[in-house]
Amino acid sequence: MPRLKLTLAYTGTRFAGLQIQPGCRTVQGEVEAVLARMLNGPVRIDMAARTDSGVHALGQVVHLDVPESKMRIPWRKAINALLPDDVCVTEVEVVPPEFHSRFSATSKVYAYTIWSELEFILPQRKPFVWRMSGLSQSAMDKAMQHFVGRHDFKSFQNVGTPIRDTRRTVARFWREPGQTQWETVYRIQADGFLKQMVRNIIGCLVAVGRGKLCPNDIPALIAARDRSLAPPTAPSRGLCLERIFFDVKANSTGSRPDEEELDEGD
Repeated sequence: MPRLKLTLAYTGTRFAGLQIQPGCRTVQGEVEAVLARMLNGPVRIDMAARTDSGVHALGQVVHLDVPESKMRIPWRKAINALLPDDVCVTEVEVVPPEFHSRFSATSKVYAYTIWSELEFILPQRKPFVWRMSGLSQSAMDKAMQHFVGRHDFKSFQNVGTPIRDTRRTVARFWREPGQTQWETVYRIQADGFLKQMVRNIIGCLVAVGRGKLCPNDIPALIAARDRSLAPPTAPSRGLCLERIFFDVKANSTGSRPDEEELDEGD
């Protein structure tokens, strides 16, 4: 059967996360319910990354196989007509049968947004930012560089699904202006993430920005491989899965580790 790659965007505020959970509203549950209506039977999608409650996405990717007889459906239009208003399909692509949304993924980019004005937050931005003012940006810039490269990130992994290998390679870690003058966006690209790894790294960066840690403390925290020594996890609302990169040749079922995002989106 033909294989479809769907790119999803969603606001995570009213979801219990991406992955189906009994008795909870999830992105997977909403999407599969719509697809089941269209295909007249149960549907199970495979996901590139798993995000937690409150985490948002602009570039989540899933795939599914559909009967050849259904290929004339205008998929994006049809799915979006049935989905709730906090999730949509931004792109539909026919991909080779070797493509797998999880195992063909080579890297992912997450963004975390911090709001710097302490006296107010724009209502339109409140669900998407973490309010934290008075941070030393120069100290945070220095700290960010210690995370780049291949490291064992066990100190930045929250409890969840057991992972055999907690090493990951961070290719880039940078900051950019946000949507308003009060926002700064921290973006991190890596070949994979442990559970809540991005939020834990951001929590550590904020501790550096507040003077509770020094940038040069980061290597020792990484080397310790002890989550209890690192600062608290940043809130989920500031996190967004922005983009996933793929290479069909990278697909080797079972060869890539689980991601951190089982609960929060990274």
